[in-house]
Amino acid sequence: MRPDTPADHIAEAERLLRTAEQYPEDQEPLLLQAAAHLELAGDRARATTLYDRLLAGPAENLALIKALQAANLWEYGHEAEARAMIDGIRASTPRDPAPWAIVAETLEAHDEPDAAHATFTKALTLLVDPAEEVPYAAQALLTGRHRVSRALGNEHDAWDALADSVHTGDISLDELHDPNRLWALGSDDPAVLRAEIARLQSELGTYRAALSRPFPVAVLHWQAEELTELLAAYPALEAEYPSHATHLIEIESALRELSAAGTKNLGIVTGSIPSYEAFAASESASPSETALLPQYATTLAARGRAVPWPPARNAACWCGVGVAYRGCHGA
Repeated sequence: MRPDTPADHIAEAERLLRTAEQYPEDQEPLLLQAAAHLELAGDRARATTLYDRLLAGPAENLALIKALQAANLWEYGHEAEARAMIDGIRASTPRDPAPWAIVAETLEAHDEPDAAHATFTKALTLLVDPAEEVPYAAQALLTGRHRVSRALGNEHDAWDALADSVHTGDISLDELHDPNRLWALGSDDPAVLRAEIARLQSELGTYRAALSRPFPVAVLHWQAEELTELLAAYPALEAEYPSHATHLIEIESALRELSAAGTKNLGIVTGSIPSYEAFAASESASPSETALLPQYATTLAARGRAVPWPPARNAACWCGVGVAYRGCHGA
């Protein structure tokens, strides 16, 4: 059961904080989840301390943490500080869609639609190639921009058309984002009210679909050195990993097959031998058991360790060689 009350959210935050102490290598994503629950519980000051704690260390997702902190600060009266952080995030042009979406939605929520629209547009220009598949994480940018564009009364453009093409709901985005929908709630016409109920049900279905998969369907990845050590320690896994080059090809192939089958929210998690051995011990199993590998991948994804696939436009390839995805495994 998902947390419903402030007390439930506090309890879940405390559980995540304990888990972060138990798994320090996963501390950042676990603390971010804990902070989100604290915000939902109304304890924004305590959430701020967690964001500050992460910003004080060597954060992996610095722009994301800053965006979440800015959104949180603005909600409880620290507008000037939030605006300064937002300006810094936009200037740094992060390659991850999430900070952009959070910043734009924060501006939208505080009645700054023009700034929100500009932020969504800048992010899409940087991260999305209309000629390629839109990454799952970037789809929120398209939907958000479409929503703000409708509120501003702008004409449909190419980005709006792309948003329409990736939308999977039964009711069109134009109808869902109609700025006159609020008037429907006060109508005495049963047909108008039924239409609005249908729209709300469509939106609820989309939100439920996202909540049903809170973390990506992830494929396990091993760096070359780690894989060599893993196979030396557990030779029984050699049948699973004939070579590192084959391992990389199989990862990309598996993800493309899942995508072709309609699976959304895909990702890659990178394993480490100490973490894998600890997981095997927690399952009272031997690390040599191949059945543990997908379970380990799911556990890492649940702790927030997954990197979204496919990477955003011009982003580095997931394999870690330092070149763009489209020139590596995305070719």
